[in-house]
Amino acid sequence: MPAMTLSPLVEALKPSATLAAAAKARELKNKGVKVLDFTLGEPDFNTPEHIQAAAIEAMKAGKTHYTPSGGIAELKEAVCRAYKRDYNLDYAPNQVLISNGAKHSIHNVLATLCGPGDEVIIPTPYWVSYGALVELTGAVPVLVETTEASGFVMTAEQFEAAITPRTKLLLLNNPSNPTGAAYTPAQLEALAKVAVARNIPVLSDEIYEKLIYPGSEFRSFASFSPEIKALTIIVSGVSKAYAMTGWRIGWTIGPAAIIKAMDNLQSQETSNPCSISQYAAVTALDGPQESVEAMRVVFERRREYSLSRLRPWQERFGVTCPPPGGAFYMFFNISSMLNKPLAGGKVAKDASEFCTILLEEAHVALVTGDAFGAPGFVRLSFATDDETLKQGFDAIEKFLASAESAG
Repeated sequence: MPAMTLSPLVEALKPSATLAAAAKARELKNKGVKVLDFTLGEPDFNTPEHIQAAAIEAMKAGKTHYTPSGGIAELKEAVCRAYKRDYNLDYAPNQVLISNGAKHSIHNVLATLCGPGDEVIIPTPYWVSYGALVELTGAVPVLVETTEASGFVMTAEQFEAAITPRTKLLLLNNPSNPTGAAYTPAQLEALAKVAVARNIPVLSDEIYEKLIYPGSEFRSFASFSPEIKALTIIVSGVSKAYAMTGWRIGWTIGPAAIIKAMDNLQSQETSNPCSISQYAAVTALDGPQESVEAMRVVFERRREYSLSRLRPWQERFGVTCPPPGGAFYMFFNISSMLNKPLAGGKVAKDASEFCTILLEEAHVALVTGDAFGAPGFVRLSFATDDETLKQGFDAIEKFLASAESAG
Protein backbone atom coordinates (compact mmCIF):
# COMPACT_ATOMS: atom_id res chain seq x y z
CA MET A 1 0.00 0.00 0.00
CA PRO A 2 1.46 3.41 -0.93
CA ALA A 3 2.35 5.69 1.95
CA MET A 4 0.11 8.66 2.55
CA THR A 5 1.92 11.81 1.42
CA LEU A 6 0.75 15.37 1.46
CA SER A 7 0.04 17.38 -1.64
CA PRO A 8 3.01 19.71 -2.28
CA LEU A 9 0.63 22.67 -2.34
CA VAL A 10 -0.82 21.81 1.05
CA GLU A 11 2.56 20.84 2.48
CA ALA A 12 3.87 24.33 1.63
CA LEU A 13 0.83 25.97 3.20
CA LYS A 14 1.46 28.02 6.34
CA PRO A 15 -1.22 28.36 9.02
CA SER A 16 -3.05 31.67 9.31
CA ALA A 17 -0.82 34.02 11.30
CA THR A 18 -3.77 35.71 12.99
CA LEU A 19 -5.17 32.38 14.16
CA ALA A 20 -1.69 31.24 15.19
CA ALA A 21 -1.21 34.39 17.28
CA ALA A 22 -4.62 33.89 18.86
CA ALA A 23 -3.71 30.27 19.66
CA LYS A 24 -0.51 31.38 21.42
CA ALA A 25 -2.53 33.83 23.50
CA ARG A 26 -5.08 31.14 24.31
CA GLU A 27 -2.31 28.79 25.42
CA LEU A 28 -1.16 31.33 28.01
CA LYS A 29 -4.74 31.99 29.10
CA ASN A 30 -5.22 28.27 29.70
CA LYS A 31 -2.29 28.44 32.13
CA GLY A 32 -4.14 31.07 34.15
CA VAL A 33 -2.30 34.09 32.73
CA LYS A 34 -4.39 37.19 31.98
CA VAL A 35 -3.65 38.01 28.35
CA LEU A 36 -4.69 41.22 26.62
CA ASP A 37 -5.54 39.84 23.20
CA PHE A 38 -5.66 42.13 20.14
CA THR A 39 -5.12 39.49 17.46
CA LEU A 40 -8.46 38.65 15.87
CA GLY A 41 -10.24 40.94 13.46
CA GLU A 42 -13.84 40.64 14.53
CA PRO A 43 -16.30 43.06 16.12
CA ASP A 44 -16.73 42.53 19.86
CA PHE A 45 -20.44 43.35 19.61
CA ASN A 46 -23.24 40.80 19.62
CA THR A 47 -25.21 40.40 16.43
CA PRO A 48 -28.10 42.94 16.54
CA GLU A 49 -31.24 41.48 18.11
CA HIS A 50 -33.51 41.92 15.10
CA ILE A 51 -31.10 39.76 13.08
CA GLN A 52 -31.00 37.12 15.81
CA ALA A 53 -34.79 37.15 15.88
CA ALA A 54 -34.92 36.54 12.13
CA ALA A 55 -32.75 33.45 12.57
CA ILE A 56 -35.02 32.08 15.28
CA GLU A 57 -38.07 32.75 13.12
CA ALA A 58 -36.42 30.97 10.18
CA MET A 59 -35.72 27.90 12.32
CA LYS A 60 -39.28 27.80 13.63
CA ALA A 61 -40.56 28.10 10.07
CA GLY A 62 -38.58 25.04 9.05
CA LYS A 63 -35.90 26.85 7.04
CA THR A 64 -33.38 24.23 8.14
CA HIS A 65 -32.97 22.25 4.93
CA TYR A 66 -30.64 22.38 1.94
CA THR A 67 -30.92 25.49 -0.18
CA PRO A 68 -29.63 26.02 -3.73
CA SER A 69 -25.84 25.69 -3.63
CA GLY A 70 -25.29 29.36 -4.47
CA GLY A 71 -27.74 30.71 -1.92
CA ILE A 72 -31.41 31.48 -1.58
CA ALA A 73 -33.08 33.84 -4.06
CA GLU A 74 -34.24 36.10 -1.22
CA LEU A 75 -30.67 36.81 -0.12
CA LYS A 76 -29.37 37.34 -3.65
CA GLU A 77 -32.18 39.83 -4.21
CA ALA A 78 -31.37 41.55 -0.89
CA VAL A 79 -27.72 41.91 -1.94
CA CYS A 80 -28.85 43.50 -5.23
CA ARG A 81 -31.11 45.93 -3.37
CA ALA A 82 -28.32 46.85 -0.95
CA TYR A 83 -25.84 47.67 -3.73
CA LYS A 84 -28.44 49.77 -5.54
CA ARG A 85 -29.34 51.58 -2.28
CA ASP A 86 -25.80 52.14 -1.06
CA TYR A 87 -23.73 52.50 -4.25
CA ASN A 88 -26.23 52.96 -7.09
CA LEU A 89 -24.93 49.78 -8.70
CA ASP A 90 -27.37 47.63 -10.64
CA TYR A 91 -26.95 43.86 -10.41
CA ALA A 92 -29.24 40.91 -11.11
CA PRO A 93 -29.54 37.87 -8.81
CA ASN A 94 -27.70 35.70 -11.37
CA GLN A 95 -24.66 37.95 -10.77
CA VAL A 96 -24.56 37.07 -7.05
CA LEU A 97 -23.18 33.99 -5.28
CA ILE A 98 -23.65 33.42 -1.54
CA SER A 99 -20.81 31.53 0.17
CA ASN A 100 -19.53 30.45 3.57
CA GLY A 101 -17.96 33.79 4.45
CA ALA A 102 -15.88 36.22 2.39
CA LYS A 103 -12.75 34.03 2.65
CA HIS A 104 -14.63 31.23 0.91
CA SER A 105 -15.78 33.76 -1.69
CA ILE A 106 -12.18 34.78 -2.39
CA HIS A 107 -11.14 31.14 -2.72
CA ASN A 108 -13.98 30.55 -5.18
CA VAL A 109 -12.88 33.48 -7.36
CA LEU A 110 -9.23 32.42 -7.39
CA ALA A 111 -9.97 28.74 -7.98
CA THR A 112 -12.33 29.64 -10.83
CA LEU A 113 -10.05 32.10 -12.63
CA CYS A 114 -6.47 31.09 -11.81
CA GLY A 115 -4.21 28.15 -12.53
CA PRO A 116 -0.55 27.14 -12.67
CA GLY A 117 1.65 29.83 -14.20
CA ASP A 118 -0.86 32.65 -13.73
CA GLU A 119 0.06 35.74 -11.72
CA VAL A 120 -2.11 37.64 -9.24
CA ILE A 121 -1.02 41.16 -8.31
CA ILE A 122 -1.38 41.90 -4.58
CA PRO A 123 -0.37 45.19 -2.93
CA THR A 124 1.47 44.72 0.36
CA PRO A 125 0.88 44.75 3.27
CA TYR A 126 -1.83 42.19 2.54
CA TRP A 127 -4.22 39.97 4.47
CA VAL A 128 -2.45 36.76 5.46
CA SER A 129 -4.74 34.44 3.47
CA TYR A 130 -4.37 36.13 0.08
CA GLY A 131 -0.99 34.66 -0.82
CA ALA A 132 -1.90 31.20 0.46
CA LEU A 133 -5.18 31.10 -1.46
CA VAL A 134 -3.44 32.17 -4.66
CA GLU A 135 -0.72 29.53 -4.23
CA LEU A 136 -3.32 26.79 -3.69
CA THR A 137 -4.44 27.32 -7.29
CA GLY A 138 -0.87 26.93 -8.54
CA ALA A 139 -0.75 30.62 -9.43
CA VAL A 140 1.92 33.03 -8.20
CA PRO A 141 1.32 36.06 -5.96
CA VAL A 142 3.08 39.14 -7.38
CA LEU A 143 3.60 41.37 -4.36
CA VAL A 144 3.73 45.12 -4.95
CA GLU A 145 5.27 46.89 -1.99
CA THR A 146 3.60 50.00 -0.65
CA THR A 147 5.12 52.17 2.05
CA GLU A 148 4.15 53.86 5.27
CA ALA A 149 4.98 57.19 3.63
CA SER A 150 2.42 56.51 0.85
CA GLY A 151 -0.25 55.54 3.37
CA PHE A 152 0.10 51.92 2.23
CA VAL A 153 -1.60 52.70 -1.09
CA MET A 154 -0.55 51.18 -4.42
CA THR A 155 -0.30 53.73 -7.23
CA ALA A 156 -1.55 53.27 -10.76
CA GLU A 157 2.08 53.39 -11.93
CA GLN A 158 3.00 50.52 -9.61
CA PHE A 159 0.03 48.51 -10.85
CA GLU A 160 0.99 49.13 -14.48
CA ALA A 161 4.61 48.14 -13.83
CA ALA A 162 3.57 44.83 -12.21
CA ILE A 163 1.49 43.65 -15.18
CA THR A 164 2.99 40.90 -17.34
CA PRO A 165 1.55 38.60 -20.04
CA ARG A 166 0.79 36.15 -17.21
CA THR A 167 -1.23 38.58 -15.10
CA LYS A 168 -4.67 37.11 -14.45
CA LEU A 169 -6.03 39.34 -11.71
CA LEU A 170 -5.51 42.26 -9.35
CA LEU A 171 -6.51 41.46 -5.78
CA LEU A 172 -7.36 44.72 -4.02
CA ASN A 173 -8.53 45.18 -0.41
CA ASN A 174 -10.16 48.51 0.42
CA PRO A 175 -10.29 49.45 3.26
CA SER A 176 -7.30 47.30 4.04
CA ASN A 177 -6.54 44.59 6.54
CA PRO A 178 -3.97 44.94 8.15
CA THR A 179 -3.22 48.64 7.62
CA GLY A 180 -6.66 50.26 7.69
CA ALA A 181 -5.61 52.18 4.57
CA ALA A 182 -8.57 53.56 2.63
CA TYR A 183 -8.00 54.49 -1.01
CA THR A 184 -9.40 57.82 -2.15
CA PRO A 185 -11.87 57.78 -5.05
CA ALA A 186 -9.20 59.39 -7.25
CA GLN A 187 -6.68 56.68 -6.38
CA LEU A 188 -9.22 53.96 -7.14
CA GLU A 189 -10.24 55.57 -10.40
CA ALA A 190 -6.59 55.70 -11.50
CA LEU A 191 -6.25 51.95 -10.81
CA ALA A 192 -9.52 51.31 -12.62
CA LYS A 193 -8.28 53.11 -15.74
CA VAL A 194 -5.19 50.88 -15.84
CA ALA A 195 -7.34 47.76 -15.38
CA VAL A 196 -9.59 48.78 -18.26
CA ALA A 197 -6.72 49.81 -20.55
CA ARG A 198 -4.88 46.52 -19.92
CA ASN A 199 -8.04 44.37 -19.62
CA ILE A 200 -7.10 43.06 -16.14
CA PRO A 201 -9.94 41.69 -13.96
CA VAL A 202 -10.05 42.99 -10.40
CA LEU A 203 -11.08 41.05 -7.31
CA SER A 204 -12.18 43.85 -4.97
CA ASP A 205 -12.39 42.71 -1.34
CA GLU A 206 -14.71 45.28 0.24
CA ILE A 207 -15.54 43.52 3.51
CA TYR A 208 -14.73 46.65 5.59
CA GLU A 209 -16.83 48.94 3.38
CA LYS A 210 -19.06 50.18 6.24
CA LEU A 211 -16.17 50.97 8.62
CA ILE A 212 -14.99 54.32 7.28
CA TYR A 213 -13.74 57.24 9.37
CA PRO A 214 -13.82 61.04 8.92
CA GLY A 215 -11.54 62.19 6.15
CA SER A 216 -12.04 59.02 4.13
CA GLU A 217 -14.67 58.05 1.57
CA PHE A 218 -15.62 54.59 0.36
CA ARG A 219 -16.36 53.91 -3.30
CA SER A 220 -17.04 50.44 -4.62
CA PHE A 221 -14.47 49.62 -7.28
CA ALA A 222 -17.18 48.71 -9.77
CA SER A 223 -18.75 52.17 -9.57
CA PHE A 224 -16.33 54.16 -11.75
CA SER A 225 -17.49 53.13 -15.22
CA PRO A 226 -19.44 50.43 -17.04
CA GLU A 227 -16.11 49.13 -18.38
CA ILE A 228 -14.58 48.63 -14.92
CA LYS A 229 -17.83 47.17 -13.59
CA ALA A 230 -17.57 44.46 -16.28
CA LEU A 231 -14.05 43.61 -15.04
CA THR A 232 -14.76 43.79 -11.30
CA ILE A 233 -15.62 40.91 -9.00
CA ILE A 234 -16.76 42.25 -5.63
CA VAL A 235 -16.36 40.20 -2.46
CA SER A 236 -18.03 41.23 0.80
CA GLY A 237 -20.34 39.87 3.48
CA VAL A 238 -22.12 40.48 6.76
CA SER A 239 -19.24 39.64 9.12
CA LYS A 240 -17.79 43.07 9.89
CA ALA A 241 -20.65 45.49 9.31
CA TYR A 242 -23.29 43.49 11.18
CA ALA A 243 -21.09 41.72 13.78
CA MET A 244 -21.90 38.34 12.20
CA THR A 245 -18.46 36.72 11.90
CA GLY A 246 -19.64 33.33 13.17
CA TRP A 247 -22.67 33.19 10.88
CA ARG A 248 -20.35 32.65 7.87
CA ILE A 249 -22.13 34.50 5.09
CA GLY A 250 -20.18 36.18 2.33
CA TRP A 251 -21.00 36.98 -1.26
CA THR A 252 -19.43 37.52 -4.65
CA ILE A 253 -20.87 39.88 -7.26
CA GLY A 254 -19.66 39.90 -10.84
CA PRO A 255 -20.27 38.82 -14.44
CA ALA A 256 -22.97 36.17 -14.66
CA ALA A 257 -20.76 33.63 -16.46
CA ILE A 258 -18.10 33.82 -13.73
CA ILE A 259 -20.73 33.55 -10.99
CA LYS A 260 -22.24 30.47 -12.67
CA ALA A 261 -18.82 28.79 -12.85
CA MET A 262 -18.18 29.60 -9.18
CA ASP A 263 -21.58 28.16 -8.28
CA ASN A 264 -20.62 24.93 -10.05
CA LEU A 265 -17.40 24.83 -8.03
CA GLN A 266 -19.19 25.53 -4.75
CA SER A 267 -21.79 22.86 -5.46
CA GLN A 268 -18.98 20.28 -5.45
CA GLU A 269 -17.10 21.76 -2.47
CA THR A 270 -19.56 22.77 0.23
CA SER A 271 -23.06 22.93 -1.26
CA ASN A 272 -25.09 25.73 0.28
CA PRO A 273 -24.10 28.09 3.09
CA CYS A 274 -26.03 27.70 6.35
CA SER A 275 -29.73 28.12 5.56
CA ILE A 276 -30.53 29.88 8.86
CA SER A 277 -27.64 32.31 8.46
CA GLN A 278 -28.87 33.19 4.97
CA TYR A 279 -32.32 34.19 6.24
CA ALA A 280 -30.72 36.22 9.02
CA ALA A 281 -28.55 37.98 6.43
CA VAL A 282 -31.65 38.99 4.46
CA THR A 283 -32.88 40.82 7.54
CA ALA A 284 -29.43 42.33 8.11
CA LEU A 285 -29.42 43.85 4.61
CA ASP A 286 -33.10 44.78 4.33
CA GLY A 287 -33.77 45.72 7.95
CA PRO A 288 -32.87 48.78 10.03
CA GLN A 289 -29.30 49.96 9.42
CA GLU A 290 -28.90 52.09 12.57
CA SER A 291 -26.88 49.39 14.32
CA VAL A 292 -24.22 49.53 11.58
CA GLU A 293 -23.61 53.23 12.20
CA ALA A 294 -23.82 52.82 15.98
CA MET A 295 -21.01 50.24 15.90
CA ARG A 296 -18.98 52.36 13.48
CA VAL A 297 -19.21 55.33 15.87
CA VAL A 298 -17.83 53.20 18.71
CA PHE A 299 -14.98 52.00 16.49
CA GLU A 300 -14.27 55.61 15.56
CA ARG A 301 -13.97 56.54 19.23
CA ARG A 302 -11.61 53.63 19.85
CA ARG A 303 -9.59 54.66 16.81
CA GLU A 304 -9.17 58.17 18.21
CA TYR A 305 -8.17 56.79 21.59
CA SER A 306 -5.63 54.42 20.01
CA LEU A 307 -4.10 57.24 17.98
CA SER A 308 -3.89 59.45 21.09
CA ARG A 309 -1.87 56.72 22.80
CA LEU A 310 0.35 56.05 19.79
CA ARG A 311 1.29 59.64 18.89
CA PRO A 312 3.62 60.21 21.87
CA TRP A 313 5.43 56.98 21.06
CA GLN A 314 6.87 58.46 17.87
CA GLU A 315 9.05 60.97 19.71
CA ARG A 316 9.70 58.77 22.73
CA PHE A 317 10.31 55.36 21.12
CA GLY A 318 10.45 55.99 17.37
CA VAL A 319 7.26 53.98 16.91
CA THR A 320 5.05 55.37 14.12
CA CYS A 321 1.54 54.65 12.84
CA PRO A 322 -0.37 56.17 9.91
CA PRO A 323 -3.99 56.92 10.96
CA PRO A 324 -6.26 54.21 9.51
CA GLY A 325 -9.01 55.46 7.22
CA GLY A 326 -11.13 52.36 7.71
CA ALA A 327 -11.43 48.89 9.32
CA PHE A 328 -10.40 48.50 12.99
CA TYR A 329 -6.64 48.05 13.02
CA MET A 330 -3.60 49.99 14.12
CA PHE A 331 -0.59 48.97 12.04
CA PHE A 332 2.48 50.46 13.61
CA ASN A 333 6.17 50.47 12.84
CA ILE A 334 8.29 48.98 15.64
CA SER A 335 11.54 48.79 13.65
CA SER A 336 13.19 51.14 16.15
CA MET A 337 12.70 48.50 18.87
CA LEU A 338 14.48 45.68 17.03
CA ASN A 339 18.00 44.44 17.75
CA LYS A 340 18.11 46.11 21.16
CA PRO A 341 17.43 44.85 24.70
CA LEU A 342 13.72 44.61 25.52
CA ALA A 343 12.03 43.50 28.74
CA GLY A 344 13.97 40.76 30.49
CA GLY A 345 17.02 41.58 28.39
CA LYS A 346 15.56 39.74 25.39
CA VAL A 347 16.37 40.96 21.88
CA ALA A 348 14.03 40.74 18.90
CA LYS A 349 15.60 40.56 15.46
CA ASP A 350 12.23 40.89 13.68
CA ALA A 351 8.57 41.71 14.31
CA SER A 352 7.69 38.06 14.93
CA GLU A 353 10.18 37.82 17.78
CA PHE A 354 9.00 41.20 19.08
CA CYS A 355 5.43 39.85 19.31
CA THR A 356 6.62 36.70 21.06
CA ILE A 357 8.60 38.66 23.66
CA LEU A 358 5.70 41.10 24.14
CA LEU A 359 3.37 38.17 24.80
CA GLU A 360 5.79 36.45 27.19
CA GLU A 361 6.82 39.54 29.13
CA ALA A 362 3.83 41.92 28.95
CA HIS A 363 1.09 39.37 28.20
CA VAL A 364 -0.14 41.40 25.23
CA ALA A 365 -0.95 39.57 21.99
CA LEU A 366 -0.44 41.36 18.64
CA VAL A 367 0.05 39.97 15.13
CA THR A 368 3.42 40.28 13.43
CA GLY A 369 3.68 42.32 10.26
CA ASP A 370 5.98 39.62 8.85
CA ALA A 371 2.85 37.61 8.13
CA PHE A 372 1.38 40.52 6.14
CA GLY A 373 4.45 41.11 3.99
CA ALA A 374 5.49 44.07 6.15
CA PRO A 375 8.64 43.39 8.19
CA GLY A 376 9.08 45.68 11.16
CA PHE A 377 5.36 46.27 11.72
CA VAL A 378 2.75 44.84 14.10
CA ARG A 379 -1.06 44.86 13.97
CA LEU A 380 -3.34 45.69 16.86
CA SER A 381 -7.10 45.19 16.50
CA PHE A 382 -9.05 47.82 18.42
CA ALA A 383 -12.26 45.81 18.07
CA THR A 384 -12.38 45.30 21.82
CA ASP A 385 -13.82 47.02 24.87
CA ASP A 386 -12.45 50.34 26.12
CA GLU A 387 -10.95 49.01 29.34
CA THR A 388 -9.09 46.20 27.61
CA LEU A 389 -7.81 48.70 25.07
CA LYS A 390 -6.54 51.01 27.82
CA GLN A 391 -4.88 48.16 29.69
CA GLY A 392 -3.28 46.97 26.46
CA PHE A 393 -1.76 50.33 25.60
CA ASP A 394 -0.59 50.76 29.20
CA ALA A 395 1.14 47.38 29.07
CA ILE A 396 2.75 48.00 25.66
CA GLU A 397 3.97 51.42 26.77
CA LYS A 398 5.50 49.95 29.94
CA PHE A 399 7.15 47.26 27.79
CA LEU A 400 8.61 49.84 25.42
CA ALA A 401 9.77 51.96 28.33
CA SER A 402 11.63 48.98 29.78
CA ALA A 403 13.56 48.75 26.53
CA GLU A 404 14.21 52.48 26.71
CA SER A 405 15.69 52.18 30.19
CA ALA A 406 17.64 49.05 29.25
CA GLY A 407 19.13 50.91 26.29
